[in-house]
Amino acid sequence: MNKDEKYKAIAGGAEKEMAELKNEILTPLENDIHRLRDPIVLAALMNSVATERENANRLLKTLVEKLDERFTRVEERLSALEGRRAAVRESSEEEVLLPQVDEEILRLVKEKRHVSAEEVRKRFNYRGKNAASARLNKLYEMGLLAKRQVGRAVLYCHKPS
Repeated sequence: MNKDEKYKAIAGGAEKEMAELKNEILTPLENDIHRLRDPIVLAALMNSVATERENANRLLKTLVEKLDERFTRVEERLSALEGRRAAVRESSEEEVLLPQVDEEILRLVKEKRHVSAEEVRKRFNYRGKNAASARLNKLYEMGLLAKRQVGRAVLYCHKPS
């Protein structure tokens, strides 16, 4: 190949095959472009696009309606559960029966204003801090005590009414 030659010549009948392939691809495209210039074809395409859009909108509307129904059911269930929870709270606020140990822990908290699990462990002769911590957490979850993190210690205090 010389410097003057930009491309290497294709052997034999390859040029003819390339021309046929080009015609095979371009001819249908040229025909389609020619047909798209026809206003009737354009109108038919626009009509089919509009019809598909209506179908998609109908489908989306149906999906939104179903989602709204499901959300309504979920909201109804949540409100029913919240109503039950409120009823349980009201019934539990009337009278809380506690084991004697828990009542004594509450008295200790009122006396000292705040206690840690370690103080409760020493006072009630628990072997480990976990048992005292579990008792205090139970009283906290019942809403009878408040807790605060002070450094690494957790202090429990009487919950203001």
